[in-house]
Amino acid sequence: MHKVAVLTSGGDASGMNAAIRAVVRSAIFNNIEVYGVYQGFAGLIAGELEKMSAGSVADIIHRGGTILHTSRSEEFKTHEGRKKAKKILDEHGVNNLVVIGGNGTFKGGYEFSKLGINVIGIPATIDNDIVYTNSIGYDTAVNTVLSAINRIRDTATSHGRIFIIEVMGRDCGELALAAGVGGGAESIIIPEIATDLDKIIDKVNRGIERGKRHSIIIVAEGIYPIMELKNEIVERTEQDTRISILGHIQRGGTPTAIDRILASYMGKKAIDSILEGKKNIMIGGRVDKILTIPLAEVINGVKTPELGMFEIARILSI
Repeated sequence: MHKVAVLTSGGDASGMNAAIRAVVRSAIFNNIEVYGVYQGFAGLIAGELEKMSAGSVADIIHRGGTILHTSRSEEFKTHEGRKKAKKILDEHGVNNLVVIGGNGTFKGGYEFSKLGINVIGIPATIDNDIVYTNSIGYDTAVNTVLSAINRIRDTATSHGRIFIIEVMGRDCGELALAAGVGGGAESIIIPEIATDLDKIIDKVNRGIERGKRHSIIIVAEGIYPIMELKNEIVERTEQDTRISILGHIQRGGTPTAIDRILASYMGKKAIDSILEGKKNIMIGGRVDKILTIPLAEVINGVKTPELGMFEIARILSI
Protein backbone atom coordinates (compact mmCIF):
# COMPACT_ATOMS: atom_id res chain seq x y z
CA MET A 1 0.00 0.00 0.00
CA HIS A 2 1.34 3.40 -0.98
CA LYS A 3 1.82 6.33 1.37
CA VAL A 4 3.36 9.55 0.11
CA ALA A 5 5.14 12.51 1.67
CA VAL A 6 5.87 15.75 -0.18
CA LEU A 7 8.39 18.49 0.61
CA THR A 8 9.96 21.57 -0.94
CA SER A 9 13.68 22.19 -0.63
CA GLY A 10 16.30 24.77 -1.61
CA GLY A 11 15.39 28.12 -3.12
CA ASP A 12 11.70 28.89 -3.42
CA ALA A 13 10.11 29.27 -6.85
CA SER A 14 6.66 30.53 -7.77
CA GLY A 15 4.48 27.57 -8.67
CA MET A 16 5.70 25.33 -5.87
CA ASN A 17 2.32 25.67 -4.17
CA ALA A 18 0.55 24.63 -7.36
CA ALA A 19 2.77 21.52 -7.45
CA ILE A 20 2.07 20.72 -3.78
CA ARG A 21 -1.66 21.08 -4.47
CA ALA A 22 -1.47 18.74 -7.46
CA VAL A 23 0.48 16.08 -5.55
CA VAL A 24 -1.85 16.18 -2.54
CA ARG A 25 -5.11 16.15 -4.46
CA SER A 26 -3.96 13.53 -6.98
CA ALA A 27 -2.92 11.30 -4.08
CA ILE A 28 -6.24 11.74 -2.29
CA PHE A 29 -8.16 11.12 -5.53
CA ASN A 30 -6.36 7.77 -5.74
CA ASN A 31 -7.00 6.94 -2.07
CA ILE A 32 -3.36 7.43 -1.11
CA GLU A 33 -2.51 8.84 2.30
CA VAL A 34 -0.32 11.91 1.87
CA TYR A 35 1.80 13.91 4.31
CA GLY A 36 3.26 17.37 3.97
CA VAL A 37 6.79 17.83 5.31
CA TYR A 38 7.59 21.30 6.63
CA GLN A 39 11.02 22.96 6.24
CA GLY A 40 12.39 20.60 3.61
CA PHE A 41 14.89 17.88 4.48
CA ALA A 42 15.67 19.58 7.80
CA GLY A 43 12.02 19.30 8.75
CA LEU A 44 11.95 15.67 7.69
CA ILE A 45 14.82 14.88 10.05
CA ALA A 46 12.98 16.75 12.82
CA GLY A 47 9.73 14.88 12.17
CA GLU A 48 7.74 17.91 11.02
CA LEU A 49 5.10 15.96 9.09
CA GLU A 50 1.38 16.61 8.86
CA LYS A 51 -1.31 14.53 7.20
CA MET A 52 -2.81 16.53 4.35
CA SER A 53 -6.38 16.82 3.13
CA ALA A 54 -7.87 18.42 0.03
CA GLY A 55 -8.64 21.42 2.22
CA SER A 56 -5.00 21.69 3.27
CA VAL A 57 -4.14 22.91 -0.22
CA ALA A 58 -7.21 25.01 -0.93
CA ASP A 59 -6.65 28.54 -2.26
CA ILE A 60 -2.90 28.18 -2.78
CA ILE A 61 -2.55 27.69 -6.54
CA HIS A 62 -2.15 31.45 -7.06
CA ARG A 63 0.33 32.03 -4.24
CA GLY A 64 4.09 32.36 -4.59
CA GLY A 65 6.53 30.74 -2.18
CA THR A 66 5.68 27.42 -0.54
CA ILE A 67 3.16 26.68 2.21
CA LEU A 68 5.44 23.84 3.35
CA HIS A 69 8.33 26.29 3.75
CA THR A 70 11.82 25.39 2.65
CA SER A 71 15.39 25.20 3.88
CA ARG A 72 18.82 23.83 3.13
CA SER A 73 20.04 21.07 5.44
CA GLU A 74 23.70 20.32 6.14
CA GLU A 75 22.71 17.38 8.34
CA PHE A 76 20.84 15.70 5.49
CA LYS A 77 24.08 15.64 3.50
CA THR A 78 25.41 13.11 5.99
CA HIS A 79 24.52 9.42 6.04
CA GLU A 80 23.44 9.70 9.67
CA GLY A 81 21.12 12.59 8.85
CA ARG A 82 19.48 10.64 6.05
CA LYS A 83 19.06 7.62 8.34
CA LYS A 84 17.18 9.84 10.81
CA ALA A 85 14.91 11.03 7.99
CA LYS A 86 14.29 7.44 6.87
CA LYS A 87 13.32 6.47 10.43
CA ILE A 88 10.71 9.25 10.50
CA LEU A 89 9.14 8.06 7.24
CA ASP A 90 9.21 4.45 8.44
CA GLU A 91 7.35 5.46 11.60
CA HIS A 92 4.58 6.93 9.43
CA GLY A 93 4.58 4.03 6.99
CA VAL A 94 5.61 6.32 4.14
CA ASN A 95 7.42 4.61 1.27
CA ASN A 96 7.35 7.39 -1.36
CA LEU A 97 8.79 10.90 -1.11
CA VAL A 98 8.04 13.64 -3.65
CA VAL A 99 10.72 16.33 -3.55
CA ILE A 100 10.08 19.69 -5.23
CA GLY A 101 13.18 21.77 -5.92
CA GLY A 102 16.36 22.09 -7.95
CA ASN A 103 19.63 20.26 -8.52
CA GLY A 104 20.66 20.22 -4.86
CA THR A 105 17.27 18.81 -3.88
CA PHE A 106 17.56 16.06 -6.47
CA LYS A 107 21.09 15.13 -5.42
CA GLY A 108 19.93 14.83 -1.83
CA GLY A 109 16.88 12.88 -2.91
CA TYR A 110 18.96 10.48 -4.97
CA GLU A 111 21.27 9.72 -2.03
CA PHE A 112 18.19 9.23 0.15
CA SER A 113 16.74 6.74 -2.33
CA LYS A 114 19.68 4.43 -1.59
CA LEU A 115 18.07 3.77 1.80
CA GLY A 116 15.02 2.23 0.13
CA ILE A 117 12.65 5.18 -0.18
CA ASN A 118 11.15 5.79 -3.62
CA VAL A 119 12.02 9.41 -4.47
CA ILE A 120 10.13 11.33 -7.16
CA GLY A 121 11.54 14.73 -8.16
CA ILE A 122 9.57 17.70 -9.47
CA PRO A 123 11.79 20.47 -10.93
CA ALA A 124 11.16 23.91 -9.44
CA THR A 125 13.88 26.54 -9.75
CA ILE A 126 14.02 29.99 -11.29
CA ASP A 127 17.47 29.10 -12.68
CA ASN A 128 15.92 26.60 -15.13
CA ASP A 129 19.20 24.70 -14.99
CA ILE A 130 17.89 21.13 -14.70
CA VAL A 131 18.48 18.89 -17.72
CA TYR A 132 15.67 17.50 -19.88
CA THR A 133 13.01 19.81 -18.54
CA ASN A 134 11.44 23.19 -18.05
CA SER A 135 11.36 24.15 -14.38
CA ILE A 136 8.45 25.46 -12.36
CA GLY A 137 9.08 29.09 -11.40
CA TYR A 138 11.24 29.98 -14.39
CA ASP A 139 8.50 31.59 -16.47
CA THR A 140 7.36 33.71 -13.53
CA ALA A 141 10.94 34.80 -12.85
CA VAL A 142 11.56 35.74 -16.49
CA ASN A 143 8.43 37.87 -16.51
CA THR A 144 9.42 39.50 -13.22
CA VAL A 145 12.82 40.41 -14.66
CA LEU A 146 11.18 41.71 -17.84
CA SER A 147 8.94 43.95 -15.77
CA ALA A 148 12.00 45.33 -13.98
CA ILE A 149 13.84 45.89 -17.28
CA ASN A 150 10.86 47.82 -18.65
CA ARG A 151 10.82 50.13 -15.65
CA ILE A 152 14.58 50.59 -15.60
CA ARG A 153 14.59 51.38 -19.31
CA ASP A 154 12.12 54.20 -18.67
CA THR A 155 14.50 55.90 -16.27
CA ALA A 156 17.58 55.00 -18.34
CA THR A 157 16.03 56.69 -21.37
CA SER A 158 14.97 59.74 -19.37
CA HIS A 159 18.43 60.34 -17.92
CA GLY A 160 20.59 59.00 -20.74
CA ARG A 161 22.19 56.34 -18.57
CA ILE A 162 23.72 52.91 -18.98
CA PHE A 163 22.19 50.36 -16.61
CA ILE A 164 23.87 47.10 -15.65
CA ILE A 165 21.16 44.75 -14.38
CA GLU A 166 22.28 41.66 -12.46
CA VAL A 167 19.92 38.70 -12.43
CA MET A 168 20.01 35.32 -10.67
CA GLY A 169 20.92 32.03 -12.30
CA ARG A 170 23.94 30.55 -10.47
CA ASP A 171 25.99 28.68 -13.09
CA CYS A 172 23.35 28.83 -15.82
CA GLY A 173 22.56 31.78 -18.08
CA GLU A 174 18.99 30.74 -18.98
CA LEU A 175 17.27 33.46 -16.96
CA ALA A 176 19.62 36.25 -18.04
CA LEU A 177 19.49 35.20 -21.69
CA ALA A 178 15.70 34.92 -21.92
CA ALA A 179 15.14 38.17 -20.04
CA GLY A 180 17.78 39.92 -22.12
CA VAL A 181 16.21 38.86 -25.42
CA GLY A 182 12.68 39.56 -24.23
CA GLY A 183 13.70 42.91 -22.77
CA GLY A 184 15.69 44.05 -25.79
CA ALA A 185 18.96 44.36 -23.88
CA GLU A 186 21.88 45.88 -25.74
CA SER A 187 24.30 43.31 -24.25
CA ILE A 188 23.96 40.06 -22.31
CA ILE A 189 26.70 38.48 -20.19
CA ILE A 190 26.23 34.80 -19.33
CA PRO A 191 28.62 32.03 -18.20
CA GLU A 192 28.15 29.95 -21.35
CA ILE A 193 29.57 32.65 -23.65
CA ALA A 194 33.02 34.18 -23.12
CA THR A 195 32.69 37.86 -22.19
CA ASP A 196 34.24 40.23 -24.73
CA LEU A 197 34.29 43.55 -22.89
CA ASP A 198 35.77 45.34 -25.89
CA LYS A 199 32.75 44.40 -28.01
CA ILE A 200 30.32 45.48 -25.31
CA ILE A 201 31.97 48.87 -24.92
CA ASP A 202 32.28 49.29 -28.69
CA LYS A 203 28.54 48.67 -29.03
CA VAL A 204 27.81 51.31 -26.39
CA ASN A 205 30.06 53.84 -28.11
CA ARG A 206 28.55 53.14 -31.53
CA GLY A 207 25.13 53.71 -30.04
CA ILE A 208 26.27 57.04 -28.59
CA GLU A 209 27.57 58.09 -32.01
CA ARG A 210 24.10 57.38 -33.46
CA GLY A 211 22.48 59.49 -30.78
CA LYS A 212 21.34 56.64 -28.54
CA ARG A 213 21.12 57.97 -25.00
CA HIS A 214 20.92 54.73 -23.00
CA SER A 215 21.88 51.05 -22.89
CA ILE A 216 20.75 48.03 -20.89
CA ILE A 217 23.33 45.35 -20.06
CA ILE A 218 22.07 42.12 -18.46
CA VAL A 219 24.57 40.16 -16.36
CA ALA A 220 24.08 36.70 -14.85
CA GLU A 221 25.14 36.79 -11.20
CA GLY A 222 28.63 35.79 -10.17
CA ILE A 223 30.37 35.57 -13.54
CA TYR A 224 31.82 39.07 -13.81
CA PRO A 225 32.74 41.52 -11.02
CA ILE A 226 29.93 44.00 -11.46
CA MET A 227 31.70 47.03 -9.97
CA GLU A 228 34.72 46.32 -12.16
CA LEU A 229 32.41 46.18 -15.17
CA LYS A 230 30.81 49.49 -14.25
CA ASN A 231 34.15 51.22 -13.71
CA GLU A 232 35.49 49.96 -17.04
CA ILE A 233 32.40 51.19 -18.88
CA VAL A 234 32.53 54.62 -17.24
CA GLU A 235 36.23 54.99 -18.02
CA ARG A 236 35.87 53.99 -21.67
CA THR A 237 32.52 55.60 -22.54
CA GLU A 238 32.34 58.57 -20.14
CA GLN A 239 28.66 57.74 -19.65
CA ASP A 240 26.67 57.85 -16.41
CA THR A 241 26.41 54.15 -15.49
CA ARG A 242 24.30 52.60 -12.76
CA ILE A 243 23.98 49.12 -11.28
CA SER A 244 20.69 47.45 -10.42
CA ILE A 245 20.84 44.10 -8.61
CA LEU A 246 17.36 42.61 -8.76
CA GLY A 247 17.94 40.07 -5.99
CA HIS A 248 15.16 38.09 -4.35
CA ILE A 249 12.32 39.94 -6.06
CA GLN A 250 12.94 37.39 -8.83
CA ARG A 251 11.85 34.50 -6.59
CA GLY A 252 8.48 35.66 -5.33
CA GLY A 253 5.16 36.78 -6.72
CA THR A 254 2.03 35.29 -8.22
CA PRO A 255 2.96 32.42 -10.56
CA THR A 256 2.14 32.79 -14.24
CA ALA A 257 -0.43 30.57 -15.93
CA ILE A 258 2.41 28.60 -17.54
CA ASP A 259 3.99 27.80 -14.16
CA ARG A 260 0.65 26.88 -12.58
CA ILE A 261 -0.28 24.56 -15.43
CA LEU A 262 3.17 22.94 -15.60
CA ALA A 263 3.11 22.38 -11.83
CA SER A 264 -0.35 20.83 -12.04
CA TYR A 265 0.69 18.42 -14.79
CA MET A 266 3.90 17.45 -12.99
CA GLY A 267 2.25 16.97 -9.62
CA LYS A 268 -0.38 14.66 -11.07
CA LYS A 269 2.27 12.76 -13.04
CA ALA A 270 4.27 12.20 -9.84
CA ILE A 271 1.38 10.28 -8.30
CA ASP A 272 0.60 8.47 -11.56
CA SER A 273 4.24 7.34 -11.70
CA ILE A 274 4.08 5.96 -8.17
CA LEU A 275 0.95 3.99 -9.06
CA GLU A 276 2.72 2.70 -12.19
CA GLY A 277 5.57 1.39 -10.04
CA LYS A 278 8.20 3.80 -11.31
CA LYS A 279 11.04 4.48 -8.89
CA ASN A 280 13.59 7.21 -8.28
CA ILE A 281 12.73 9.44 -11.20
CA MET A 282 12.25 13.09 -12.05
CA ILE A 283 9.07 14.32 -13.68
CA GLY A 284 10.28 16.49 -16.55
CA GLY A 285 9.53 17.91 -19.96
CA ARG A 286 6.92 20.55 -20.71
CA VAL A 287 3.13 20.76 -20.60
CA ASP A 288 2.62 19.11 -23.99
CA LYS A 289 5.13 16.34 -23.27
CA ILE A 290 5.59 15.23 -19.66
CA LEU A 291 8.45 12.76 -19.23
CA THR A 292 9.99 10.59 -16.52
CA ILE A 293 13.79 10.51 -16.29
CA PRO A 294 15.96 8.51 -13.85
CA LEU A 295 17.29 10.72 -11.04
CA ALA A 296 20.74 9.19 -11.50
CA GLU A 297 20.80 10.59 -15.03
CA VAL A 298 19.44 13.99 -14.03
CA ILE A 299 21.93 14.76 -11.27
CA ASN A 300 24.89 14.16 -13.56
CA GLY A 301 23.54 16.26 -16.42
CA VAL A 302 24.58 19.79 -17.39
CA LYS A 303 22.01 22.00 -19.07
CA THR A 304 23.05 24.34 -21.87
CA PRO A 305 20.81 27.31 -22.72
CA GLU A 306 19.45 27.79 -26.22
CA LEU A 307 22.42 29.76 -27.47
CA GLY A 308 20.55 30.65 -30.65
CA MET A 309 18.89 33.28 -28.49
CA PHE A 310 22.28 34.89 -27.93
CA GLU A 311 22.70 35.29 -31.69
CA ILE A 312 19.21 36.80 -31.92
CA ALA A 313 20.15 39.29 -29.21
CA ARG A 314 23.41 40.15 -30.98
CA ILE A 315 21.66 40.87 -34.28
CA LEU A 316 18.66 42.75 -32.90
CA SER A 317 20.63 44.95 -30.50
CA ILE A 318 22.63 46.83 -33.15
